[in-house]
Amino acid sequence: MNRMNKSLFAILALALILVGFYTVDFEGSSQASIISLPDFDTEVQAAQDTPVNSLKDLNDAIVNIAEKTKPAVVTIFTTQTIETPENPLFRFFGEDPRGGGGEREVSGLGSGVIVSEDGYILTNNHVVEAAESINVETVNGDVLEAEVVGTDPQTDIAVLKINAENLPTIELGNSDDLRVGEFVMAIGSPFGEELAHSVSFGIVSGKGRTNEMMARRTGGYQNFIQTDAAINPGNSGGALINLDGELVGINTAILSRSGGNQGIGFAIPANLAKNIMNQLIETGEVQRGYLGITGDGVDRTMARALGLDKPQGVIVGGVQENTPAAESGLKEGDVIRTLDGKTVEGWLSFRTAIASKRPGDTVELGVLRDGDEQTVTVTLGEFPEELQASAGQQQRGAPDQNLEESIGFNVRNITPAIAEELQLDPNINGVVVTGINRNSNAARQGLRQGDVITSIAKEQVQNVEDFNRIMSELTQQENQVVLMRIIRQGNGLFIAFEI
Repeated sequence: MNRMNKSLFAILALALILVGFYTVDFEGSSQASIISLPDFDTEVQAAQDTPVNSLKDLNDAIVNIAEKTKPAVVTIFTTQTIETPENPLFRFFGEDPRGGGGEREVSGLGSGVIVSEDGYILTNNHVVEAAESINVETVNGDVLEAEVVGTDPQTDIAVLKINAENLPTIELGNSDDLRVGEFVMAIGSPFGEELAHSVSFGIVSGKGRTNEMMARRTGGYQNFIQTDAAINPGNSGGALINLDGELVGINTAILSRSGGNQGIGFAIPANLAKNIMNQLIETGEVQRGYLGITGDGVDRTMARALGLDKPQGVIVGGVQENTPAAESGLKEGDVIRTLDGKTVEGWLSFRTAIASKRPGDTVELGVLRDGDEQTVTVTLGEFPEELQASAGQQQRGAPDQNLEESIGFNVRNITPAIAEELQLDPNINGVVVTGINRNSNAARQGLRQGDVITSIAKEQVQNVEDFNRIMSELTQQENQVVLMRIIRQGNGLFIAFEI
């Protein structure tokens, strides 16, 4: 009975909808007025058809943006002459048929982005570093010689110039406005000229990313955009584009166990790149803001010790004398929580933000001191030349990520703590193996974590810079065999493996 009542009610309701609603005229009229339903389009679209149209619109937008922006992305070719060391094995078996011990020319490949109609191009410093000649190829096949306007190794930015006019360009967007989850495209020349102007599609996976390995390589100035849009060797210096067709990043690095794309790529934010580019074009050098503190990020343990609700900010470890920090009243133990009203996440991003300012700029720091929140205003100074040089030394002596991926292991300089732990003779120079891929040729031939490398191809290794230079030269040669002298538990050994 109850089911029948419900059915009757449903039929009546449907009838009312079809006929129209009747209302009583409260002004005494005996006529009922009919209020018709609005003229809605009541045609129902099949559910399976709805997303098809939406996806096609999105696809058309992506295709249009790719067609609009690809002409402004160029392929960069570089050459340089290197000395090729003699293969020590041929000292025993005769002359090296590959001509070791002389000089040879090696080539490099990367990407760049035209940002002005008169030929300024943004790319990565590591694409053109030490290059003796640089040429760029446009989307229509024109090859033009390029000159270096300026480079900034500590942010991995370089600016090139070609002699041309009325070139296609990409407008620089505001990378601060990017949101995690936003669609982006990566455009570049992965793996070679044959794949020039390849387009890949993905999202912004994260913002404000820092990575210790890349920090050592670049000197620590980083604030990367993370994306899963495919970035591969050769994409370095290419464009990261949003759906407004704006340049929001310069693709620069990947994290990978294989050497290829694994869905974790990094791009330098367009705002940082633009700041560096403008300075290089205007003055040929980069001036950085200087605060004058040492510090570290606040991790979970530190946050608990300080009574903070979450791990966020920078704790001041020391304040140098006669610096902007000292003059402003910053103190050891202060926790810097905000910079110009924006949250400070950690030390590397804070350091990059300060360095992105110019000398004379004024910043406001939100500081927590003894449980009290304060605002400290600081007028930044100019980064001292001796510290700039020190950062450059750090960059040149840092591990080479691409080299590590190629040979299957990584090394670092021997510190007093490492020497003590490994019980090394204080007079021993070299580098220590800190990690190794078990499937690498070096591991198969017996190299282990903790081994100390003292020479490669009979050439002494004093530090990581020596190691990078020698191994980079060897990896440029085909079918090369590396002979290393190592120290393990106080004993000298030789290991040879192919690269």
